[in-house]
Amino acid sequence: MKLTIIIPVYNEIKTVETLINKVLLSEVKKQVIVVDDFSSDGSRELILKYFKSKVDKIILHDKNYGKGAAIISAKKYISGDYVIIQDADLEYDPNQYQLFINEVKNKKIDALYGSRVLKKDKFNNVQNFSHKIRIWGNIFLTFISNIINGQKLTDAHTCYKMIRSEIFKSINFTEKGFSFCPELNTKLSNLGIKIYEIPINYNGRTYQDGKKITAFDGFRAIKTIIKFKYFKK
Repeated sequence: MKLTIIIPVYNEIKTVETLINKVLLSEVKKQVIVVDDFSSDGSRELILKYFKSKVDKIILHDKNYGKGAAIISAKKYISGDYVIIQDADLEYDPNQYQLFINEVKNKKIDALYGSRVLKKDKFNNVQNFSHKIRIWGNIFLTFISNIINGQKLTDAHTCYKMIRSEIFKSINFTEKGFSFCPELNTKLSNLGIKIYEIPINYNGRTYQDGKKITAFDGFRAIKTIIKFKYFKK
């Protein structure tokens, strides 16, 4: 089984080199697509200098469009049997790819999410109050998503989403920012695709470390779910 790994990058100079090296060292058959979303901190130059000949595809945006736009740009180049999204910030561990592959092989799954909530020690690395608020905010958003989409997820907005490629490529995505995730969840629901979950390791970071998602994105997520469930299926 071949896994396409899409890595959206925006101003991750502190982590992107380590992350891509970890991805390349992962012992799975893979295609690696890196999309730089117009980084201004040296991330783009670092990627071109060290990884141009090591990854399968590098896409360079001419302006900062957003995470969803980066994933959309990569979609037409997908050649793997499954696709997984890998943020460049080291919050998610590339060493867990094999867990995903084993799970979809054993159960013939179309969509598999890595849940931060299923992990028993999910609060062990909580660094401050705002971090804990984000965790509970995500649980609340997942609750809303489950009600509207008729799903039973514990972590609807996790980065680690592994989808069968033919299904992923068939979906017409339009959300360019962080709302790509609720758009994907809702459109999988509309297609009748069941989403499975497995517990994953998660190393959450703070806004001081470069965390970009905000409370506004949470409100936008709810709006996105409603839009694609009832108005723009």
